Amino acid sequence: MIVCVRTLFLLGLLAASALDAGSTSRQEAHVGISEQSGESRYDTPEKRLVIRVIDGDTIVVSPNEKVRLIGVDTPETAHLKKAAQCFAKDAKAFTLKMVERRSIRLVLDESNAARDHKDRYGRTLAYVYFDDGTMLNAELIRGGYAHAYTRFPFRYSVEFRQLERSARSQAVGLWASCPLNASRSNGGH
Repeated sequence: MIVCVRTLFLLGLLAASALDAGSTSRQEAHVGISEQSGESRYDTPEKRLVIRVIDGDTIVVSPNEKVRLIGVDTPETAHLKKAAQCFAKDAKAFTLKMVERRSIRLVLDESNAARDHKDRYGRTLAYVYFDDGTMLNAELIRGGYAHAYTRFPFRYSVEFRQLERSARSQAVGLWASCPLNASRSNGGH
């Protein structure tokens, strides 16, 4: 009986240290882009289900709300008479993989409050967070699937620019696969 209790105790310690180690590496991966207490005012506490991915930076959440990710610009998928841009399919596939079968939470940025958190196309402007604290917007830039879109002010513009510089210098994603086009860094919609 004592051996069994001791074994269970040791297994519990091992599990706790593994969880602690996992949370430490997750925190390190998101330094500078963790949720801030100031966001709670614009936080949508309910979990949302993604019902469709339009492209790398636009999703549709239930019941039928289009959401444009703040601060990112992925290459455009095919539109009417225009062909898909380099790495557009990869960016869309990454977003789909990230949101598939996962609940998300939308967080709005106070810089968009005057426009009721909508862009000119009527899409909700938001950061997308997963249960583990990962922000999809940042992961798109970190992985080289998106440019930092800094035409309009937002809370994480400095961090997103740094993520883009890092992705460029490491030649990941579109930075390794596509011809450079300097005008894309602040362009797009």
